[in-house]
Amino acid sequence: MKKSLLILRSLLAVLALGLTSGLAAQEPTIIRGEKISPDFPYESHYVEVLGSRMHYVDEGEGDPILFIHGNPTSSYLWRNVIPHVSGHYRAIAVDLIGMGKSDKPELDYTYLDHRRYLNAFIQALDLKNITFVIHDWGSVLGFDYAMHNEANTLGVAFMEALIPPRFPIPAEPPADSIFGRFRTAGEGEKLIYEDHYFMEQMVPGGVVRKLSEEEMNHYREPYLAEGSRKPILQWPRELPMGGKPAANVEVISSIGAWMKTTKMPMLHLWAGSGGMNPDGNARYYVDNVADIESYFLGEGRHYLQEDHPEMIGVAVNDWRRRLDERK
Repeated sequence: MKKSLLILRSLLAVLALGLTSGLAAQEPTIIRGEKISPDFPYESHYVEVLGSRMHYVDEGEGDPILFIHGNPTSSYLWRNVIPHVSGHYRAIAVDLIGMGKSDKPELDYTYLDHRRYLNAFIQALDLKNITFVIHDWGSVLGFDYAMHNEANTLGVAFMEALIPPRFPIPAEPPADSIFGRFRTAGEGEKLIYEDHYFMEQMVPGGVVRKLSEEEMNHYREPYLAEGSRKPILQWPRELPMGGKPAANVEVISSIGAWMKTTKMPMLHLWAGSGGMNPDGNARYYVDNVADIESYFLGEGRHYLQEDHPEMIGVAVNDWRRRLDERK
């Protein structure tokens, strides 16, 4: 399929699905008035995975769309996106092991630990014909699974992904930078365990609008005890920087190479000032991925689901419907 680029600058554009052949040089806008609720009105489900319980939301019927969050969030991140797909597909939003309402076993919480548990989660639910909707570290987990299980993956929709060309980063972050501090023994523990810095500073700082106290409390709830914050601390230390950790450098580099050769359908949702996948990355994916559509959401930072849930949900649902038409 010839590459296409869908630029969405308003909700009407989402619904109309205006098609263009390239990246337009437009000032980013933000959709005012999207229906953004703090509520999480979903029934909790649990499944035993490798001796621990993993929590997930399971709404709708049909082929599964698996939503995977990153750091330091949970399935709550997807609360306002799910309704736009659950009327046509089975929307499953998982809490990664040690995060959200999932159990918190004694683990190092490396990327490889999370991959082991997520793959076992998919097997435990016997998910077939999966479409991934992924963000942050969830993007690496979803791409990694899709790369090794193409026959069981229908497509991948991604945003703010920790993949090439942004990662791996050749050098370690400066010692006095926030990620350098996270990666420094002792200082990282203080920032995460005592100050809860990632939650209190980086989550609200990664959203254009102001998160309500109710929303922040939902995000905080799984990590009220200092000891529950180990995964939040470990994730920055898992970022492939300066050649370390070597296993993650290999995984993420392999994903980048695979994206250039696979014919798997993909959808990239991005914001002009996004932290991980800004406009230059959007052009890179259009130029390097065989079957990709690219949606410009407007103004956004890292947690795009908190500024544009309706646009994301409608775009994913329409893209997924058109994949069905291609069968």
